[in-house]
Amino acid sequence: QVHLVESGGGLVQSGGSLRLSCTASGRSFSNVAMGWFRQAPGKEREFVAAINWSGYNSYYSDSARGRFTVSRDNTKNTAYLQMNSLKPEDTATYYCASSPDGTTFASIVQAPHNNLNWGQGTQVTVSS
Repeated sequence: QVHLVESGGGLVQSGGSLRLSCTASGRSFSNVAMGWFRQAPGKEREFVAAINWSGYNSYYSDSARGRFTVSRDNTKNTAYLQMNSLKPEDTATYYCASSPDGTTFASIVQAPHNNLNWGQGTQVTVSS
């Protein structure tokens, strides 16, 4: 099974930026969809962004759209989430996910969460 490791989280002031990285190992990465989710204390895990296998198509939650950008570099087995104009409401643990076999971003958005591969998460805290 693929192993995903997130990095890049931290503490940032409101309006600031962070770039999260997700590096995959163990199985093929370049031909499956990737995505990002987040979970704040006391809340369910929430979809943030997804990208298809090639990076050609992406999809965002309403909260992320216009502020966040998901990308990937398949030569590095890495996906990214560039987060700009961060707000305190963005504070959460951010998780990287991959589809076991799906190629479209819908493979991330529509899949039951237990059917996805998950990283361990990285904490993002946005202060006022």
